[in-house]
Amino acid sequence: MIELIQDGSVTSASGFLAGGTYAGLKTQEEGVLDLGILVSERTAALAATFSTNRILSPSVTVSRQRLANGSARGVVANSGCANCSVGTQGRTDAEEMALLAAGHVGVSAEEMLVASTGMIGVELPMALIRQHIGNIELSADGGERFARSIMTTDSRPKSMAISLDIDDRKVTLGGAAKGVGMIHPNMATMLCFISTDAAVEQGFLQSALSEAVDLSFNMIDVDGDQSTNDTVVVLANGAAGGPAIERGSDSAAAFQEALTYICIALAKDLVRDGEGAQRLIEVVVSGAKTVGDSRKAAREIASSLLVKAAVHGRDPNWGRIMMALGKSGIDLDESKIDLFINDIQIVHEGLAIPFFKDAVISGMGGTDVKFGIELNIGEATATAWGCDLTEEYVTFNSAYST
Repeated sequence: MIELIQDGSVTSASGFLAGGTYAGLKTQEEGVLDLGILVSERTAALAATFSTNRILSPSVTVSRQRLANGSARGVVANSGCANCSVGTQGRTDAEEMALLAAGHVGVSAEEMLVASTGMIGVELPMALIRQHIGNIELSADGGERFARSIMTTDSRPKSMAISLDIDDRKVTLGGAAKGVGMIHPNMATMLCFISTDAAVEQGFLQSALSEAVDLSFNMIDVDGDQSTNDTVVVLANGAAGGPAIERGSDSAAAFQEALTYICIALAKDLVRDGEGAQRLIEVVVSGAKTVGDSRKAAREIASSLLVKAAVHGRDPNWGRIMMALGKSGIDLDESKIDLFINDIQIVHEGLAIPFFKDAVISGMGGTDVKFGIELNIGEATATAWGCDLTEEYVTFNSAYST
């Protein structure tokens, strides 16, 4: 059984240290941090997924190449600068930042990954990073400072940890994530770092992460845009003891469930904190012919600007949901579609049915709005998450760099 750890963080798992500092990459305000390190006290199995954008930050490129090693000791991350679209200097700076972090924690540079987030088209201020990286104090309670150091437009840090029993041993997974804008399926302008003291075979760890990401970070949307810096990293150091969890073993399903749980929880937290957002949108598409169809339809609805605007205005305009469903291009039969808003049915067999409109409007005023779409032509189900589109989002992003 999965248990949520109160005030848990990326250092809740045994054998992980983290910390963060202010290095001058962002405008200084009280409590602002912009440079952090997460490190395992022992070599950890490594898995990761990255942005599919054709324009990538060299920080992503360096980390993706180091994924081939199959193991790592940690990651250094900065906010305030994406280290993207800056030419060959970006690669040089990413490698140097990893080297500086490795020197600070006493490991080799090849054992450190690097992640960056912030403004595109700006070089990393390496003089500031060289000056301040030594100020990062690594500790077993430094998870919150690390989570704060990777924030950009996030209103709050996003950390959590869970525990469960696997093979009669208590295993812990901790996580930290950021990203509330430029969020769209197939990763987003987000960073996520997950630690676990479970011993996990690297091949299974990678496949488990890919599956968890498909059900979580690839199923969220804030604004329909996709970043150049997306990174999700899992480090499994085996400090909990026991044999390595392998694909097909009795413990593999339990670990997969836990990893997926923490990824979905962090993904929903990102969307809930979307730039200017006031409401979380959950879209459940069931009764599809294939899982691919259900996922595609759920993402299409969750990312529709018209649906997002309707949620913001508490307008039960179900025609927009039908529109988004139709443009997804999946197999469907309009005459079999049932549609629900917050569990109140408003469409049956493709046609509107009587419902108490004021009750639906009232329900859409809550912090969570759920759309249920039953296609009634198959067995596949998928869930996607989005947020409403508000005036605050437009205002904020109209002057992001100024």
